[in-house]
Amino acid sequence: MCESKRRHLEIDDRGVQLGYRAFLRFFEIAAKSSRTKDYSDFVGSPYYRAFVKFGKYIIGVKAIAPEAFVDWLLKNNKKIDYWCKDSLYSEFLNQHLKVESVSDALARAIEYGINWGETQGMQAHDIMRYGSPNRIVFAITTGRISAWAVYNSDSGQEFLNKLTGEHLTMIWPFIDTDFWQKKFQDNSDDQAYARKMLKMAGW
Repeated sequence: MCESKRRHLEIDDRGVQLGYRAFLRFFEIAAKSSRTKDYSDFVGSPYYRAFVKFGKYIIGVKAIAPEAFVDWLLKNNKKIDYWCKDSLYSEFLNQHLKVESVSDALARAIEYGINWGETQGMQAHDIMRYGSPNRIVFAITTGRISAWAVYNSDSGQEFLNKLTGEHLTMIWPFIDTDFWQKKFQDNSDDQAYARKMLKMAGW
C-alpha cells in the first residue's frame, strides 16, 4: 500500500483528525493561506507526520482545550517539531487556567469528580475529601481541578490544610494565592457563582 493511500485510510483515526485540525489552524493563523486546505492537502503535506504525532500527543496527555493550545503554540511561534514537549504544554496550561471561564473550570472539575466517583464507588463531590492526595495533586497540575474549585469549596479548603510541603510545592504554580486572591477580587460575581455551584454540587 502506498503512503498516500495509507494516509487517506487513516482519516477516521482520532489522532489524525486532531492533527488535521491543527494543520488547518496552522494555515489559517501562521501561514495566512488564502485558500482553504482540505484533507488531500494534509495527506500530501511534508508536515503530515509531525501534525499526526501532535494529535496523538494531545490524546496521550488528555489535553484540556486542545484548540486553545494550538492557537497558543502558533501565536507564540513555537516550532512544530517541539509541539509534543511536555514543558510547552505545562507552560500553556499554567497560562490558560488563569484566563479560562469559571464555567469551563467548574464543569471540568465536576466531570473529573464524577469519573473518579464511578471508578471508586464514592460520591463524586468527595474527591478532595477522600481521594488520594497524589491523584488530586496530579489533577490540579494537569488542569482537571482548577483553583476555582480548590479555593471556593469546603472540600478544597480541607484538602489544602492536609497537604504536605512537597505537594504544596508541586501545585503552587497552579494555585498561587497572590494571583488567585486578586483574580477573585476582580471577578467577585464569578467567585460567588463558583461558590454557589460547588456548594450545590456538594463540594
